[in-house]
Amino acid sequence: MTGTRPAEPRSWLFIPGDSAKKLAKADDCGADAVIVDLEDSVAPSGKAAARELTAAFLADRPADARRSQLWIRINPLDGDDWRADLDAVAGFAPDGFMLPKCGGPDDVAALAAALGDRPSRILPVATETPAAVFTLGDYARRRCDRLAGLTWGAEDLGAAIGSAGNRWDDGSFYEAFRMVRALTLLGAHAAGVQAIDTLYADFRDGDGLAADSRRSAAEGFTGRLAIHPAQVAIINAAYLPSAASLAWARRIVEAFAADPDAGTVGIDGKMVDRPHLLQARRLIARAEAFSEG
Repeated sequence: MTGTRPAEPRSWLFIPGDSAKKLAKADDCGADAVIVDLEDSVAPSGKAAARELTAAFLADRPADARRSQLWIRINPLDGDDWRADLDAVAGFAPDGFMLPKCGGPDDVAALAAALGDRPSRILPVATETPAAVFTLGDYARRRCDRLAGLTWGAEDLGAAIGSAGNRWDDGSFYEAFRMVRALTLLGAHAAGVQAIDTLYADFRDGDGLAADSRRSAAEGFTGRLAIHPAQVAIINAAYLPSAASLAWARRIVEAFAADPDAGTVGIDGKMVDRPHLLQARRLIARAEAFSEG
């Protein structure tokens, strides 16, 4: 197995850790990152078998021969299963661990300490309890080198606050969830890590996913979670710069290169300043990172 494994994945596809059939399809799913789930999708009675299956899956895919990044969603730190999860799979060098029901930077630090000198990174689901929402700004103040990004979830949070759902009939989020989503975006960028949007539950609605993901990317998210392989290609396309935006970014870079001491430049009657230059460079770098994917 060979292929490009991007540093900042666009698509993060969940695959149940107890399904040999679905795991066998992981290599060809096209996702930038595969998350083998040992938490919600695995019944308590099946967790031991899921760990064995996941360990074998990782053993067959050493770190230098993976088409996708391989992540493991362990069980929450408020129980004992997560330790058994680490004991079973950490030695096979997964690219990272997703930490569900994360209470904040303290939980990330605890998982990092448990990993020791293993190189795996950590992606917390940072909003699954009401209290966790109030720690989103703390990830910037208590930086952890292992932190790969922040993502958010609506289902567990909704259950915790007694919400009847999380979206209105027009598809927009309830107010609390809109706030949580925005704080996750800002918290991630403040910490200098990826902002990863939550899943789009209706995997049959490709058009809705595409539109929602384009809006998400425009707002500053760099990828999103997926629950079905059919969502992967749509997500990958949505989180790449459009041809028009890439062309405009290159014109900005060229204009400043022609006048390197300028604070602002004019392009087609529009004034462009150095924050636009920084944004343009980031956009070009992201496009180039996926040019071979």
